[in-house]
Amino acid sequence: MSDCRHLILILGDQLDAQSSALAGIDPAQDRVLMIEALEESTHVRSHQLRTALFFSAMRHFAQELQARGLQVHYRALDRENDATLAAGLQAALAQFKPQGLVGVEPGDVRVREAIEAAVPAGLPLEWREDTHFLCSRARFAKWAGRSKTLRMEFFYRKMRQEFGVLMEGDEPVGGQWNFDADNRKGFGKAGPQGLPTPRVFEQDEITQDVLRLVGQRFSSHPGDVAHFNWPVTRAQALLALNDFITHRLPHFGTHQDAMWTGMAFGWHALISSSLNLKLLNPLEVVQAAERAWRERNLELASVEGFVRQVLGWREFIRGVYFLDMPELKRANHYGHQRALPAWYWTGETGMNCMRQSIKQTLEHGYAHHIQRLMITGMFGVLAQIEPEQLCDWYLAVYIDAVEWVELPNTAGMALFANGGRFTSKPYVASGAYIKRMSNYCQGCKYVPEQRTGPQACPMTTLYWNFLDTHRESFESNPRTALMVKNLTRLAVDERKTIAQTATTMLEGLDNL
Repeated sequence: MSDCRHLILILGDQLDAQSSALAGIDPAQDRVLMIEALEESTHVRSHQLRTALFFSAMRHFAQELQARGLQVHYRALDRENDATLAAGLQAALAQFKPQGLVGVEPGDVRVREAIEAAVPAGLPLEWREDTHFLCSRARFAKWAGRSKTLRMEFFYRKMRQEFGVLMEGDEPVGGQWNFDADNRKGFGKAGPQGLPTPRVFEQDEITQDVLRLVGQRFSSHPGDVAHFNWPVTRAQALLALNDFITHRLPHFGTHQDAMWTGMAFGWHALISSSLNLKLLNPLEVVQAAERAWRERNLELASVEGFVRQVLGWREFIRGVYFLDMPELKRANHYGHQRALPAWYWTGETGMNCMRQSIKQTLEHGYAHHIQRLMITGMFGVLAQIEPEQLCDWYLAVYIDAVEWVELPNTAGMALFANGGRFTSKPYVASGAYIKRMSNYCQGCKYVPEQRTGPQACPMTTLYWNFLDTHRESFESNPRTALMVKNLTRLAVDERKTIAQTATTMLEGLDNL
């Protein structure tokens, strides 16, 4: 009989001290297993900062578990050098010969399948519910039922009621559920004023070792580790949360959709990576925001907008992922087949909006939701890029990317690849939107107002071409019918010229 009862597998995005995997653990009989696997950074060409964040956070978490008296078998890439999670798991199983394997349900279907395939026949494998989330997979599936279309707004209201967040009895505070319309302001010509400075986190010996390892082992991967400044422990994550609640939440909503050259972070929360690593609990985050609103009389639109992202959208999108996989991974509503332009990995393009958003992403592993949705994502759908290629890019370059959150956001929202399963329209616009919400058009080689000619803005030309190509579906949708009316105001000859210009652009995407 083995002296190891349970081998408890903790994945890199499951760094939750209250994890259900640790429930009932016996330090004398059970061992925790954590694995740094090469494949987890190479199955998509992961940004160096993303790999560094995972490794540093994992090593710190292992140290914290050991301080609690738990036995931790940590397989480090610079020591065991496991090529895959499966290889590391099989080596640990052979070494400890446990009576059973325990883990929290993975947030990536690929990972779950790989682990299950690696477990020998006859060895019990127990997947436990991820109690970090406020809505279980089973409860979400029951809420969704057999509906072909799902709307986050109705789910969000249910969650607000259930957890009593921003409520007065049975009604929402302020008399309405959603203040999104108040949170879409641009900066104007003066640009952002009084920008807050994000907190800087100390890099201890563990983090420094990881940064050296990643810089050496993954030198050919996107970005570098020079600007690493993300929380890697729960203590740092709590500092990040407090920093946001204190300094940026009061003005979070007003300009949350606005963009500006050199403004990497604005008033955004910068805690998504901490949430997705499970260093923070979503309910404590939401309650901290609500408490600040009540105690400091903050703008309700800002607080509600933030709460909606965490309590509503984040929980909703996870439910959609598990409900719609594996079809979601292959979804391609428009049948787009073009290759991802090479400059998505470098930012070397004449389109300043794309250059600014991608260069920022390469520098920090971060871009806020509008940069992702209405710049890099919107171009992807207008340029007819194959959705899976762009989804893999998003998974690779953002430090907060785990497939359960990245894939439905990209395929479902940014690219409309699932045909409107949870969005009422494709998110497409011309360069005029980008000009209104940023200063990216200043100094760009392209002119947002021009649909044709040598300075025609690709966002503008491809928008009108996309609209013309899909005019019937846009015309039949009340939310997009007006866009088609604007299209019909263009002369027939101009529409033909737009189509010709668009064809040239599409055939030469790498040269834009």
